[in-house]
Amino acid sequence: MTADVQRLMRIATIASMTVAVTLIGAKTLAWLMTESVSMLSSLVDSSLDFVASLVTFLAVRQALTPADADHRFGHGKAEALAGLTQAGFIAASGGGLLLTVGDRLFHPHQVQREMVGLVISAFAIAITLGLVEFQNYVVRRSGSIAIGADKAHYVTDIVTNLAVGAALFLSGRFDQPLIDVGVAALVALYVMHGAWGVGRASLDVLMDHELPEADRQRILDIVHTHSVVRSVHELRTRSSGLTKFIQLHVVLEPTMSLGRAHVIGDTIEAAIQDAFPQAEIILHIDPWNDAEPRRPAD
Repeated sequence: MTADVQRLMRIATIASMTVAVTLIGAKTLAWLMTESVSMLSSLVDSSLDFVASLVTFLAVRQALTPADADHRFGHGKAEALAGLTQAGFIAASGGGLLLTVGDRLFHPHQVQREMVGLVISAFAIAITLGLVEFQNYVVRRSGSIAIGADKAHYVTDIVTNLAVGAALFLSGRFDQPLIDVGVAALVALYVMHGAWGVGRASLDVLMDHELPEADRQRILDIVHTHSVVRSVHELRTRSSGLTKFIQLHVVLEPTMSLGRAHVIGDTIEAAIQDAFPQAEIILHIDPWNDAEPRRPAD
């Protein structure tokens, strides 16, 4: 990974924490002035976003640490651990919001000074959109799981802020506090759904889940472009942070010289590396498939 990509990843983590702190301050003011439970839901979400962004900052810093004698495959799984932690925070925030919604459902309270909440919601949407666009750029450059998970929080924030703004406007316009409560409930459920997605992706990495089928097929297609290849077997793939690990056995003619087989193996490996630049590839040359009769060299 280039130094520029690493720098972008670090900047993205600092930017997300800065945005989270800004939103916490703004939404705290809005909640105190409006007494809106939907604004409270948005404030809780932003508070947990800050914690999650802090976890991401530490995880990315650890994941970018080069491999050492004790971690020869690198520290990439720190990102997945961060993602799993974030999923827990998001789920907890969703559960807490549902409890608050339940209490307000039985003790309805009309929103106050809703215009303040509308202004804060618009401000939150604007700076969050800017952050998400930057995070999208960084994820495209780096493929970072942790930053992708962090981005998922802020995409949720955009939806949350839109919903909260609508709830404040409609609740004040029609003098119906249950509109505020209903939107807060929807936000809580949406947050918990986001937690499921982030947690599942992180578990896939921690459990060494295979790469997507499209990536596996692409690897096989690359190998089979070489006419001397008889077959491929034992294709195993996984990811850890920004690095993909690809292992496979390529079957060549048993009578082929060792030198030529080595050159072909290097050529195939280079082609796979071009398609997956951040991959570590282990390619083994076989003279036959395990399932076929073995014939001695002439």
